[in-house]
Amino acid sequence: MNRKWVSYPYFVWMLIFIIIPSLLILFYAFTVRDEQGIRFTLDNFYKFCEPIYITVLLKSLGLALFSTFVCLIVGYPVAMILASKQFSRSTTLSMLFIIPMWMNFLLRTYSWLTLLEKNGIINAILSFFNLPRLDILYTNTAVVLGMVYNFLPFMILPIYTVLMKIDGKLVEAAQDLGGNSLTVFSKITLPLSIPGVMSGITMVFMPAVTTFVISKLLGGGQYTLIGNFIERQFIQLSDWNFGSAISMIMMIFILISIGIMSKFDEDKGGGAALW
Repeated sequence: MNRKWVSYPYFVWMLIFIIIPSLLILFYAFTVRDEQGIRFTLDNFYKFCEPIYITVLLKSLGLALFSTFVCLIVGYPVAMILASKQFSRSTTLSMLFIIPMWMNFLLRTYSWLTLLEKNGIINAILSFFNLPRLDILYTNTAVVLGMVYNFLPFMILPIYTVLMKIDGKLVEAAQDLGGNSLTVFSKITLPLSIPGVMSGITMVFMPAVTTFVISKLLGGGQYTLIGNFIERQFIQLSDWNFGSAISMIMMIFILISIGIMSKFDEDKGGGAALW
């Protein structure tokens, strides 16, 4: 372990793919190129304060928060089922959530176009049973559905990992003292699972708020989120300075989320004191 040269390839990797790109984004965010050449300025950040850009940011945050909330409501019970010792097929169910993640993200999103289109599989099944057809493609509902489908495993797995580490003796002791299922959950299971919940919220919220593939495909380009806006600055408008400034603002959101998560993640073992 004292052979530091073993870690050199990792430092080189971090330097090339993390540190240098981050410094480039920082440089472009605080500079502009005009007739006088390159000069340092805060104009890129002032520009983002215009109402139209704030509206895009708030809409992105709203959809991401709602998607994260849905993932939490759906994912927590699933994680509890997987962590239950009485459930014998937890490995099989875990694989059902993990296997789709092996597929390409773009391919998984494209599949929902086939499912949700007017003559798609879902509407074909509904028509067979004489039920009303769904018309949710290219709407906020389709975008949220795509986010939940793609990011749900990132909510389930951290919570499942923490629940598996909870000492079963704590639950048994609470039951021996007369606690019912609701009391045991609210006093034992939920407090000890908070680190996993916060980790899952962060892992879902950040890709949801910056995604551009889901909103472009399932939203039909009608819903511009912050991820689409950043992509447009770099790919279509070639305004790397403004795009980098927006990226810096999103990095700040990431750092804030990590800071909040660290407050709840002091006990990573999941089995220490409740208070």
